[in-house]
Amino acid sequence: MLAFSPSKTAILLPALVLSGALALPLVTHAQETAPAQPEGQIVLELNNATDTEGGACRMTFVATNGSPDSFAQTGWQVGIFDGQGIVRSILALEFGALPASKTKIVLFDLPGRGCADISRVVVNDVTLCQPEGSAQGELASTCLDALATRSRANIEFGI
Repeated sequence: MLAFSPSKTAILLPALVLSGALALPLVTHAQETAPAQPEGQIVLELNNATDTEGGACRMTFVATNGSPDSFAQTGWQVGIFDGQGIVRSILALEFGALPASKTKIVLFDLPGRGCADISRVVVNDVTLCQPEGSAQGELASTCLDALATRSRANIEFGI
């Protein structure tokens, strides 16, 4: 997979890795109160999706770890569907460390595709789910088994 930095110009390829560590500053908007966090689950929320001046769709994701486990690394593979239901790209969204009871907000830019061109985002698989203190490369099943999704954007988001 190709690593992507929001600060660099890139051509959209079939698979990209977007790293939360390279996130842009968050612009806040008034939002209604967040729904209650289900106990024992990791919730990924597509919180917002707006077009940038450069023609990218900027998606704001909120990850909340309601599980008792802390993770040194987390990441999920997602498929991006266009308005006709065709998968246009597969991305790896890396969130980094996600301690127990922690909420993390990360922005990802999808270059060359406006938000109106995206109908839904589907979590396809886990790419990183390393429990705190475990060996590098060890994947925990918690990051998919205990995963819930929701969307506050005009884009459907699910598993």
